[in-house]
Amino acid sequence: MEIHNYMEDIVKEALNSMLEGTEIKNICKCQKCQYDIMAWALNRLPPKYFVSDKGRLYTKLQEVEVQFRADVIKELTNAITLISLKPQH
Repeated sequence: MEIHNYMEDIVKEALNSMLEGTEIKNICKCQKCQYDIMAWALNRLPPKYFVSDKGRLYTKLQEVEVQFRADVIKELTNAITLISLKPQH
């Protein structure tokens, strides 16, 4: 097993759900913008590293907490707003 930041998976999954939803319109959904959004949000969220299956399971259990999800959505929303105002392409 390798060291892995599980927060990357959570942010990517949440961003995909948000971009597929109807509430977000008029933003660029290219891969560059998606990576910029993810990077911005990840720099403001606490990392969740694990190196074992036990650590992965413990980290995954934290994901169901309401505040945990709210923090991810909040940072992604802020990132989407910022990146959509000044896309880097």
